[in-house]
Amino acid sequence: MEELSAIPETALWTLYHRAVEARRPGTPYPDPKAVELVERLDYPFAERFGSGKGFASRLQGARCGLFDQEVADFLRRCPRGTVVCLGDGLETQYWRVDNGRAQWLTVDLPEAVELRERLLPPEPRQRLLACSATDPAWFGEVDPALGVLIVAQGLLMYLEPAEVRELFTRCAERFPGGTLLFDVVPRWFSTMTKAGRADRRGYKVPPMPWGVRSHELLRDARTVPLAGRFGWLFRVLALDLPDQRARIVGTVGLALALRRG
Repeated sequence: MEELSAIPETALWTLYHRAVEARRPGTPYPDPKAVELVERLDYPFAERFGSGKGFASRLQGARCGLFDQEVADFLRRCPRGTVVCLGDGLETQYWRVDNGRAQWLTVDLPEAVELRERLLPPEPRQRLLACSATDPAWFGEVDPALGVLIVAQGLLMYLEPAEVRELFTRCAERFPGGTLLFDVVPRWFSTMTKAGRADRRGYKVPPMPWGVRSHELLRDARTVPLAGRFGWLFRVLALDLPDQRARIVGTVGLALALRRG
C-alpha cells in the first residue's frame, strides 16, 4: 500500500486499533468489518503502530462505542434520516449500526476518499464526497427533511480553532433541528501533539491545534457518558442545533458556546 500523508494515515491507525480491540475475547465492541479489512491489507500495522496491547485499542473501542450508541439512537428516532460522516477515513460504523433505511454521506479529503473507495466500496445508500469538511460544498448534498446527524469523529482536533467555530456556525444555520456529534481532546494533549511529544514508537501523531479545557466545553452540548477510564483523554459531545439562526460566541475559538440568536 502506498504511503499516506499524516492525517489520512490516522485512518489506518484507528482501523488497526479497532480491529485489535474487536479481536479481544469478551470485548463489548465487535467490529467484524475492521478485522476483515486489517487481515486482508498488506500493511505493516504492528511495526508501524505497535502491538495494540496497550490502552490505545481499548480507547478506540470505547470511543467508537459511544459514537455507535448515539448514531443508533438517531436512527431509531429518524429511521430514514441522513448520517453525515465528516473525516470518515476507514471508519466501519455503517456496517455496525446501519438500519437498512438511512442515507449515509462520507465527506473526506480526496486522498482519503480514494483509499476508502478502494478498500470499503460504498453500498447503495452510501455516498462519498471528496472535499474538506470545512468546505460548505457538502451542505448541498444533504437533505435535512427526514433528520440529519453530523458525525465528526476524530476530526475537529485537527482543525484550527477558527475553522471549528466557522463549521459550527454554518452547520447551525444550514441544519436547524439537526445534531452535531463530535469528540474533543484536552488542551494539554493538544500542546503535546504540537510539540511532537505524543508520538509512539514509529508513529508520529499529527498536530492537533484544537484542544479544550473542561470549563470551555460547549454549554449547550450534552456530554455522552464514557464507561471506563478514558475520560481524562477525550470527551464525546452531542450538540442539538437550534431551530433558528445561531451564532458562536467565544474567545479565539476556545471558550465556545452555541447560543440561540
